[in-house]
Amino acid sequence: MKCAIIGHGKMGREIERILEERGHSVALVIDEANANELTAENLKGIDVCFEFTTPDTATANVRTVLEAGGRVVCGTTGWLENLAEMKQKAATMGGALFYASNFSIGVNMMFKLNKRLAELMNPHKEYDVRIEETHHMWKKDAPSGTAITLAEGIIENLDRKSVWVNSKPEEDNQLEIVSHREGMVPGIHRVTYTSADDFLEINHSIINRRALAMGAVIAGEYLNGKSGVHTMDDLL
Repeated sequence: MKCAIIGHGKMGREIERILEERGHSVALVIDEANANELTAENLKGIDVCFEFTTPDTATANVRTVLEAGGRVVCGTTGWLENLAEMKQKAATMGGALFYASNFSIGVNMMFKLNKRLAELMNPHKEYDVRIEETHHMWKKDAPSGTAITLAEGIIENLDRKSVWVNSKPEEDNQLEIVSHREGMVPGIHRVTYTSADDFLEINHSIINRRALAMGAVIAGEYLNGKSGVHTMDDLL
């Protein structure tokens, strides 16, 4: 698999290492210093691009790849307002988009557990629920994309919650997401159901970025040769 890496920060470098370990080649690396080199011409012959940049640049990067008919695995969060447009481009322009708010296999198992737990808790109105997420101080978006995905899974299956807020709830139907930015924490997500008498938690903690990078590479291997829009649900 011949690859391009868009965003050569900590995640991009980890993805590059894993790609080489698994016998793939990296033919193009795009970062801030050479962002103008992300062109349709330079993307010719690239099987899969890996986009891990910032919310401010992700939309333009993904658009460029899709308009060139390319395939892109995108793990940048904080740009969801443009995701529907990019999915439409992938569906109509012959390219492919694999988007996930989190590429960790463990987190994606948590997504499934989270939905099922919300179903089971639906009749038990004595329990309130909240989400807490902690990341390193350089993460720009809050709440995290993973926390939003968890919130959507709860709202979909728990009748008493209909909207999430990243602040203290003012209405019973609001699902609180608490965000912390501190130290070097790769990522911790916790869903807690609390009653007057007990509490129940599901929790996932990233030990290092390799868990995320490995999931992204596996997604790229899955996406190679495909078109359209794909998610971790398709992969798992």
